[in-house]
Amino acid sequence: MKAAVLKQIGDDKLDVRTDVATTAPGPDEVRVRIKAAGVCHSDVSAMNGALPALAPGVMGHEGAGEVLEVGSQVTELAPGDHVVLSFVPPCGRCAYCLGGQPNLCEVHTVAAFVSPRFEIGGEPAFGFGGCGAFAEEVVLPSAGANRVDADIPFEVAALIGCGVLTGVGAVLNTARVEPGSTVVVIGCGGVGISVIQGARLAGAAQLVAVDPVTEKHAAAKQFGATHATTPDGLAEVQNAVTGGRGFDYAIEVVGSAATIRAAYDATRRGGTAVIVGAGGPEQKVEFNAQELFINEKKILPSFYGSADPRRDTARMVNLWRAGRLDLEGMISRRIRLDDINEGLAALKSPSGALVRQIVTFD
Repeated sequence: MKAAVLKQIGDDKLDVRTDVATTAPGPDEVRVRIKAAGVCHSDVSAMNGALPALAPGVMGHEGAGEVLEVGSQVTELAPGDHVVLSFVPPCGRCAYCLGGQPNLCEVHTVAAFVSPRFEIGGEPAFGFGGCGAFAEEVVLPSAGANRVDADIPFEVAALIGCGVLTGVGAVLNTARVEPGSTVVVIGCGGVGISVIQGARLAGAAQLVAVDPVTEKHAAAKQFGATHATTPDGLAEVQNAVTGGRGFDYAIEVVGSAATIRAAYDATRRGGTAVIVGAGGPEQKVEFNAQELFINEKKILPSFYGSADPRRDTARMVNLWRAGRLDLEGMISRRIRLDDINEGLAALKSPSGALVRQIVTFD
C-alpha cells in the first residue's frame, strides 16, 4: 500500500512509498482503512526531533476511517464501523485512567514505541503517535479507534482526533473557562482556532486572538474572536479589554519560551495560563520565585486537551451537529497523499496553514 515515510529524524520531507504494509491485527487491535488525515504541526515537530518519534516510520496521527478487520478479543467494533483515531488510547485500567486522567495513560503509548505495526520494504517500522495516519491502512489498539456515526464526513471526523480535542479540550477540560470571562489565545493555527471555538462555546465575553501573521486575524474572528492583534499590539488591546489588569485566561498554542512567558504576563493576578503548544526541550521558560508567590497565577499545561477520547469524541460530534462547532470551516485545503510534502511546506511557511489541511484517500 501507499504511505508517507520519514526516513530519519531531521529530514524535512517524507518519502511516499508503495512498498508499505501493516502487520496483522493482534487480539485487541483493529485494522482501519484511512479515509482522511489532518496535516498537524506536531508531524513537523516529530520530523525535526522536537517531539519523540521513531524512524523509519509512517507519519500522521490525526485521522479517520473505516474498520476493515478486528482482533479476536475486540467486541466493541466491527468491520464497516467508522472511527476517529486517537494517539493516546486509554487502557481503562491504569492509575491514570482510574484517576480520571486517561489522556496521560502510558500503556498503549509505550507499546507504540516497542511494537512495530508497519513493514517498510519488508522491515519492521513504527507509526507516529502509534498511528501512522499518512497511510492507506493502519493497525492500532481498539481503544485508539473511537466509533462515530456513518453520516459524519471523514474529513470532519479526522479533525476531532487531534486538533479539536486538543484545542476545545484545553478550554473545557483544562482551563474550565467560565462564562463572562476574558480570554486571550496566543497562536491562531489549526489548534488555536479550536481553542477560540472552545472559548466561544464556554461563554467568553471578550476573546482576543494573537498572531504575528495578520492573515490569520480574519479567520480568528470568523471562529469567535472579538479582537485580533499581533504580539506588538497585545498590550494596547489588553489595556482596552481588561483595563490593564490582565486576562482571566491566557491560552498559549505555540510552544516557544517567548510565547509561554507572554501568556503568563498577559494573565491577571489569580488568573490561569494554559500551555497547549508542543515545544521542544530546548525551550526554557524562566520565572522568579517572588512573582510566582505574589501573583498566584495558575500555570496549567494541557496535554491532548486533558481529554478522554471515549467521552469527548462524542461530545465534539454533538456540538458539531448542534451547529456550535464549525468543523467544515476549519478545512482550508484538501490534498492527496502524493502532495504531502507540498502540504508540509505550506504548514511551515510564514503564514502557515490558516486552519487545517486534509489528506484525502478517495
